[in-house]
Amino acid sequence: MCGIVGYTGPQSAVVPLIEGLRRLEYRGYDSAGIALGTPGTLFIEKRAGKLVNLEESLDETLPVVHSGIGHTRWATHGGPTDRNAHPHVDNEGKLAVIHNGIIENYSALKAELESRGHTFKSETDTESVSHLLSDLRKEHKGDLTAAMRAAVKLLRGSFTLLAIHADAPDVIVGVRRNSPLVVGLGQGENFMASDVAAFIEYTKRAVELGQDEVVT
Repeated sequence: MCGIVGYTGPQSAVVPLIEGLRRLEYRGYDSAGIALGTPGTLFIEKRAGKLVNLEESLDETLPVVHSGIGHTRWATHGGPTDRNAHPHVDNEGKLAVIHNGIIENYSALKAELESRGHTFKSETDTESVSHLLSDLRKEHKGDLTAAMRAAVKLLRGSFTLLAIHADAPDVIVGVRRNSPLVVGLGQGENFMASDVAAFIEYTKRAVELGQDEVVT
């Protein structure tokens, strides 16, 4: 099982993301990564191995940002490498996705997306979602939430997804299908995670999403 955490609020996002991932280590993993939402671009760091490898790679001079997503991966499609670790981005590097579960029709999606000029860098099924969302977001005039709703109709399998885009870095969009995703409601801050354990230190107010329910 993979661990997923999302955060938006007044804190430096790195802190609740790393703390949340540490609390989800019990789920098992072989790589870890984060995407931080800075205006116009995303800061992405990911490393194979233990969470400490990711922590040690983070620059102490990293600018303070207030939103982001984090992930611990248990390899299914593709080996436990830096390249296959999440988050995965679109061709522009502005849209990042993390994922728990399996996208059953990723091969067909990948072939279709490659025919449209998309270039893939990993062996994962997840990367097909980042490229798909990129196209759908353009079709929906930059609306990532609408793009996620459209994407869910095209995806087969069981999954939890979180996505963030550099053009609206304070917006995180999530969805679940036969895979856990819980929203934590704090004081002026919000969380999304695979398990309430990821954010229990910050809030005990939690809502579990329904099937195919998209949340922003």
